[in-house]
Amino acid sequence: MNLLKIGTAALVLLAGLPAAAQKVAASKPISPDLFGIFIEDINYTADGGLYAELVQNRSFEYSPSDQGGWHPLTSWDYLHEGYAMGSLSVESAAPLHANNPHYVQLRVENPFQKGLGIKNSGFDGIALKAGEKYDFSMWARVKAGAVPLLVQLRDAKGTILAETTLSAKAGEWQQYRAMLAPNASVPDASLVVLVTGKGVVDLDMISLFPQKTFRNHPNGLRADLTQALADLKPRFVRFPGGCLAHGDGLDNLYDWKKTIGPVEQRVAQRNIWGYHQTAGLGYFEYFQLCEDLGARALPVVAAGVSCQNSGGSWRIGGTGQQCVPLADMAAYTQDVLDLIEYANGPVTSTWGAKRAAAGHPAPFNLHYIGIGNEDKQTLEFRERFKLIYDAVQAKYPAIEVIGTVGPSPKGDDFEQGWAFANQLNVPLVDEHYYENPEWFLANNRRYDSYDRSKSKVYLGEYASRGNTLFNALAEAAYMTSLERNGDVVRLASYAPLLAKENHTQWNPDLIYFNNSTVVPTANYYVQALFGQNAGTEYCANVVSLPTTVAADTVAASCVRDAQSGDIIVKLVNAGGSAQPFTVDLSRFKGMNSVATLTTFAGPKAAQNTFATPQAVLPQTKAYKAGRNFTYTAAPYSLTVIRVRGKRG
Repeated sequence: MNLLKIGTAALVLLAGLPAAAQKVAASKPISPDLFGIFIEDINYTADGGLYAELVQNRSFEYSPSDQGGWHPLTSWDYLHEGYAMGSLSVESAAPLHANNPHYVQLRVENPFQKGLGIKNSGFDGIALKAGEKYDFSMWARVKAGAVPLLVQLRDAKGTILAETTLSAKAGEWQQYRAMLAPNASVPDASLVVLVTGKGVVDLDMISLFPQKTFRNHPNGLRADLTQALADLKPRFVRFPGGCLAHGDGLDNLYDWKKTIGPVEQRVAQRNIWGYHQTAGLGYFEYFQLCEDLGARALPVVAAGVSCQNSGGSWRIGGTGQQCVPLADMAAYTQDVLDLIEYANGPVTSTWGAKRAAAGHPAPFNLHYIGIGNEDKQTLEFRERFKLIYDAVQAKYPAIEVIGTVGPSPKGDDFEQGWAFANQLNVPLVDEHYYENPEWFLANNRRYDSYDRSKSKVYLGEYASRGNTLFNALAEAAYMTSLERNGDVVRLASYAPLLAKENHTQWNPDLIYFNNSTVVPTANYYVQALFGQNAGTEYCANVVSLPTTVAADTVAASCVRDAQSGDIIVKLVNAGGSAQPFTVDLSRFKGMNSVATLTTFAGPKAAQNTFATPQAVLPQTKAYKAGRNFTYTAAPYSLTVIRVRGKRG
């Protein structure tokens, strides 16, 4: 019997084994990629959030299909300054690019010095910081002559914070750029473009970006929000979504090829969550983010079918799961293969060359790819999944494919999905579940008995339906079981990740934000403590749980990080009284007594909000760890003890 493969539940039987056998069985390798993040464009995660663009509807592509009442001039105001005479219209006869069909035309008959123009108020206002620099750009086309353009940043009262003048020259579409540095910090500025000379001017792709994006990338990501992701120390990033990936009907499938290349040539589309996607945050930016975070990329593509809830199929009249015609599946499958080539191919390959043209000649070293998301286990889904899976396995056998087993921890789709995955020998399957905190406490042993010889698990979406400290501790207790079963649970990510204030379609979420503030939840700090204190080896029989309290309220794990040699003990007390945990580190050779102690504790209902963003925070201090000691954990607490160890 290989003791490294036995279930954790069986470890209690080891007491009668010889000492040598106990030593072998006392630890096992676990996934180095265990804890990661999942980015889906829900709750305004991308446009208006992670994507640093400050102008809303920059290319005039909003429409009623995005959201009722929206149109190409949503978020824009027509400015008729002073006694200027002229008109504004939305045109599509000769666009900047066929993928970006709408643009604004300003006809100025008499500017009367002040001119005619447009004003954009961004996403709930444009937050500006004094002393910071902002890159303005736009595309313009002038029918004849040269026309002066005045670009301004204004506060809510109309006070000018920064301005510059450009001269648009006659000819075809040209891009114009300028730098603006506001002289005051305001939360609700607007961007103004005025035509101050007589003429006809077409405008499109009007953009304002902070120069200080994360890692200072052009077309980059909001620095503070992305730093909050970096602080989680994720080992992987799943993107671009769950339901977003397979879309609201076949015409809404997420097509990665339409999200790369120059932003003015990308294809915007409606968002399944009821707003708009510019695709400014596209596949190149996602891969670049993964590289910046030191995380593996985990793109998810539709399995040739749309979401079974397409068209609101839970209501009368919904369309349900739609399928790419079998005659078109060869082309669709080729798109998936092309994605892998885009990520990993040499610059001499067709899609590797496109990656290099975007500024990244080196491969992104893609290792995982997900096929499908919570799909109904229909015959049509299985047929299409197998076509894609077989093609990927044949051409790229080193890529680990992740399948899907429905939206719940049990039920027909779950059972049938697992049977199908095991039939095909799919390397991993994507489990999802959102349950109350008591469920997570009661199901701490869920993965102890999973068959280690079959498909492994990616727990792609989970949350305990709340953002209180108690919710977070229930998740922490469950995460100790993910570490304990890190040989069968290869990956795990909380979901959803981000939510913008006043634009939230789903609760709970890990991080809430507005234009100027980022509020990490209690759940966030649990994820961060596990991500920052991850291990490569699970060590059994190190912590003894209290015996005088209900088993569901306490949990613990011990892992070792091979790179640093550190031993990391995590203790969870989800109950209302202090509890003693006994820790035995005597088997670790070369262990140092120098340690850090991080406690995350507070009232059961404590919750970080915009009003109380720091209601509960982790606290870290120096600690001296003995080879054997008892630690009394505070009520409603997660404690992390990190002991300096020996490498190797």
